[in-house]
Amino acid sequence: MSKLFTTFALGDLPLANRIVLAPMTRNRADAAGAASDLAAVYYAQRAGAGLIVSEASQISPQGVGYPNTPGIHTDAQEAAWRRVTDAVHAAGGRIFLQLWHVGRISHPLLQPDGNLPVAPSAIAAAGKAWTAAGQLPFPVPRELDITELPCLVADFAAAALRARRAGFDGVEIHAANGYLLDQFLRDGTNRRRDSYGGTVANRARLLLEVAEAVAAAWAPGRVGVRISPQSSNNDIADSDPRATFGYVARALSPLGLAYLHIVEPITDVRAGSIARLAPELRAAFEGTVIVAGGYDRDAAETALRDGDADLIGFGTPFIANPDLAERLRRDAPLAAADRTTFYGGGARGYIDYPALVTAA
Repeated sequence: MSKLFTTFALGDLPLANRIVLAPMTRNRADAAGAASDLAAVYYAQRAGAGLIVSEASQISPQGVGYPNTPGIHTDAQEAAWRRVTDAVHAAGGRIFLQLWHVGRISHPLLQPDGNLPVAPSAIAAAGKAWTAAGQLPFPVPRELDITELPCLVADFAAAALRARRAGFDGVEIHAANGYLLDQFLRDGTNRRRDSYGGTVANRARLLLEVAEAVAAAWAPGRVGVRISPQSSNNDIADSDPRATFGYVARALSPLGLAYLHIVEPITDVRAGSIARLAPELRAAFEGTVIVAGGYDRDAAETALRDGDADLIGFGTPFIANPDLAERLRRDAPLAAADRTTFYGGGARGYIDYPALVTAA
């Protein structure tokens, strides 16, 4: 019997199935970081997922790393997101907002007053930033002073309160993919010599403070955390991800959070290019676990059956298949997405993919 389509209680939130729309940046907000009216259509079309996790949304102007990404730090942004949550709830869905600060993965052209991006340490990322002037090399970021960190924590908590007012069902703290909180966690990017650097406990300190503050601002059961233990995205690296993220999972566990969201590419695990850590992290975290990373229906069913996860995140397949949950239920063919429309643009490649019934 299929578990993917069984109901699940995420704390006090009943989910219709165990399918999660994983967060995906689509670069369709306006220049002020307000989600567009198209976003309301886009997410409502995908409300068949048991849970939607929105695209990453910056908690402050300093958190911006890409053009046309949404935020959750102004009244206008909050109001724009309210249109999205109303549409999703009208379609019977549940939606969390992902809270984001990119850290060093930015450029002065994207920062207030042309300031340098910030990071745990003054180490530039390899690669280039996406800006309105094209792709430009990442600069050496400014190391955050320890006196600035309480304000950063407060920004996350304030963003969570705005998300609650905007009608979201909860929030997900983005601590993955080489962005700011991940930069603090990894010893490849965190070379600090104060209480936020050095040992694993020190490097995890900021994430734990953020999680505690966000949980206090709303409720622990409405807060998730996303990690990507073995990702090298955005030039991120750690000398011992098993030890680092094992500690993170154990330290987060007593907080009573809604879930731990683990990104671990299943194709890389099968190919043997990375060791599998998700089962160990699930054992270390006493709570709901979401896994994501290229799952198809069979892999999702296996993960649920083997007890490796409670919920399964699907990303790219949701782009061209707004009714992915129903397609998976019927074991129907999946439409292919046009990669040229993934980032930026208008309705094309965003809200114009037909549902299965319409396509038929």
